[in-house]
Amino acid sequence: MIIETKRLLLRPFLETDAADVYEYLKEPAVNCFASMKLRSLDEAREAMKKRLGETEYYFAITLKDGGKVIGEIAAYPETGEPHVDKHAPRDTFSPCWMLNEAYQGKGYAFEAARVFFDYLFSQKGARRIYAYTEDYNLSSQHLCEKLGLRREGVFLEFISFVTNLDGTPRYENTVQYAILKKEWDRQQSQ
Repeated sequence: MIIETKRLLLRPFLETDAADVYEYLKEPAVNCFASMKLRSLDEAREAMKKRLGETEYYFAITLKDGGKVIGEIAAYPETGEPHVDKHAPRDTFSPCWMLNEAYQGKGYAFEAARVFFDYLFSQKGARRIYAYTEDYNLSSQHLCEKLGLRREGVFLEFISFVTNLDGTPRYENTVQYAILKKEWDRQQSQ
């Protein structure tokens, strides 16, 4: 599956993407990506091999001009409620996006997220899309708002991705945004 925009291609990862991915994952910009940190180019190559089968919900964000991988975006279907039975509709998605810092501020994240959301709503049966972002990640919050997501709330000390110097968990305040398919459709028709 390849999704195309004016300047970008969202496509499955290739083994040859390792150097580009290592560029932005050797020092992840925000704590929620700390577990994805790559310590070497060899580790990046192994990570790319694991991503090869991800062709429906996990995409490399690449520049049309030159093919450089500048980030990634992913979301998997979930029930939206962890305690429902296994036959409940899997129509809720929580996307995760990451962009190489050298390419931020140029509208690429918005361009990729917008077409990805449209893909989830129009082709993958999404009813609701929600996103979490750290309270200090103002650019991600701005992106959510630009995409038309509603700010639903702030969870204080919601989750820990890293530890403090003394080894104790460093808890993050997390902002939640969301949009329903009917809201997205209304927004796109305006």
